Amino acid sequence: MISVQTWSDAQRLWDFQQMNHEPRPCSVGIGLGSHDLGVADATVNLYQRGMFPLIVFTGATSRTTRDRMPKGEAEHYRERALELGVPASAILVEPEARNTGENINFARELLTGRGIDVSSVMLVSKPYEERRAYATARKVWPEVEIVSASAPMTLAEYVDSLKDLRLVLDMLVGAQQRLLIYPEQGFMIRQDVPDSVAAAYEHLCSEGFTSRLMPTE
Repeated sequence: MISVQTWSDAQRLWDFQQMNHEPRPCSVGIGLGSHDLGVADATVNLYQRGMFPLIVFTGATSRTTRDRMPKGEAEHYRERALELGVPASAILVEPEARNTGENINFARELLTGRGIDVSSVMLVSKPYEERRAYATARKVWPEVEIVSASAPMTLAEYVDSLKDLRLVLDMLVGAQQRLLIYPEQGFMIRQDVPDSVAAAYEHLCSEGFTSRLMPTE
């Protein structure tokens, strides 16, 4: 159980992370690896709607996924896409990336190595990491148009799908911290953070939702 205030703070971070981009046709869709197989489902849905002709799934494993996705996040995403009817010829796999910057850089290198021309990218992520993915891509791949996308879910629906409220809140706080500290480290572009979002982040930290925070010293 959490307080009404804690839920309100989580909702504020959730809303801020979503970019609310209108999906439009792009050169390629990149499904960013994570613990959430729903990212693969969202990528397939967009592919089947004609938003892109080619998918790149990118991701190795992490402490969160090494047990549930032992073959690597990208490979498990690929298997899910095949189950959902995507032809193997429409999927590329990048199995080495271990963070968002590597996801994007390594996917770009893979596409370049295949001689695939890219002018626009649809980044498909977890719903609470749209803004982080967008800010990272704008920094490391500024020459292409970036569209952020995710499964159209409310915070309550997402928590219910994972059955793990603490994990979701910890991840929300971690994603927000990276928006605050990564621009100074050159990993993403800087974005304005409303005072209300900053206050929500600080309150959630004080409530102990800190397991996904990066060390700052």
